[in-house]
Amino acid sequence: MMSLRVSLIGKFSVRRDGEELVGLHSGKVKELFCYLLLHRDREHSREVLAAQLWGECTTGLSKKYLRQTLWQLHQDLRDTRHQETALVRADLECVRLDTGFGLDLDVDGFEKAFRKAQGVAVDHLDQETTRSLHEAVALYQGELLEGWYQDWCLYHRERFQNMYLAMLDTLMAYCELHGQFALGRELGERLLKEDPARERTYVRLMRMDYLGGDRAGALRRFQRCQAALQKELNVGPAKRTLELYEQIRADRLQTSARAADSLSSTAPGDSLALSPLIVRLQKIRSLLVRMQQRVQVDIQAVDNALSFRDDQQ
Repeated sequence: MMSLRVSLIGKFSVRRDGEELVGLHSGKVKELFCYLLLHRDREHSREVLAAQLWGECTTGLSKKYLRQTLWQLHQDLRDTRHQETALVRADLECVRLDTGFGLDLDVDGFEKAFRKAQGVAVDHLDQETTRSLHEAVALYQGELLEGWYQDWCLYHRERFQNMYLAMLDTLMAYCELHGQFALGRELGERLLKEDPARERTYVRLMRMDYLGGDRAGALRRFQRCQAALQKELNVGPAKRTLELYEQIRADRLQTSARAADSLSSTAPGDSLALSPLIVRLQKIRSLLVRMQQRVQVDIQAVDNALSFRDDQQ
């Protein structure tokens, strides 16, 4: 059977039997294909699909473009060496993917790993689930459909980023619990690359630095946290973070307290559910702070201009 591997995370690519597919040149052909892949669990009304991808056109024209694009997509995916069932199936009313085609899709494994860990406490994660999470985060080498800016794509891009952050968060808690501090710190740095003001990540990194024998590193980590929160959100560290800093500075952080705290706050069911909301709120707050700063700069510029005019008069 023909093997078709499609990557949507990072740069879009399609490989057939291990070789890059040379078709799919048209932007709309690629967009239609990716939209169907990300909504592969249902069939789509032709009218709704046409309006989604050609919303600026009349109904008749958008349907015409959909027909032409479907035909081109079928031609681009067609392989004359194999008599296979078409991956994209269409009739007069609906368009859908053939889920029995045997497609190898990176986002499918990513989403399955995420769902598998939901509702499982960190201390109950088995090796298979942990391995699936590691494989999923390894897939994330860039944003979903990097360089695409369609509204529907931006929604899914944020959804996948939130899943990625939540899985990293869960794996980091697992590493802390099992004393895998080097790996945990690596995961933490990946989290901070995506969200530089993620305070809970700094808290875990401080604990792992200290418990890994690097007390000075843990103290420096707090300073980095403090600077990031001030820069991104214009706030200081939370009381809990300050308390941890004082415990490390006094060289009296207890391992047992660390483990209990980790378990009470990092069950994947809670982390995977709450993380998207927390990330969204943090981004909104950061954006508002930057807007406020920009407004203040603009007000100062207006004041300077008015003062200059008054002086000239």
